[in-house]
Amino acid sequence: MIPERHVETFRDVGEFAPDEAKHMLEFVAETAKDAGLDDYRVIVNVGEGGGQTIFHLHWHVLGGQVWGAAG
Repeated sequence: MIPERHVETFRDVGEFAPDEAKHMLEFVAETAKDAGLDDYRVIVNVGEGGGQTIFHLHWHVLGGQVWGAAG
């Protein structure tokens, strides 16, 4: 998921007004729910050393795998 307004990385999230940041996080949660996910991970890669290859803030929502379970 990508915000409409461009910021390069999560480090710049402070450029969003509090209500705009809240709306973005609610959108992530609503989108996961709409996709039928009860349990999921939300990942943001920050900077090249953190695996970021697209320099526009965005979130990865991952579901469908049990993390840390034996077997």
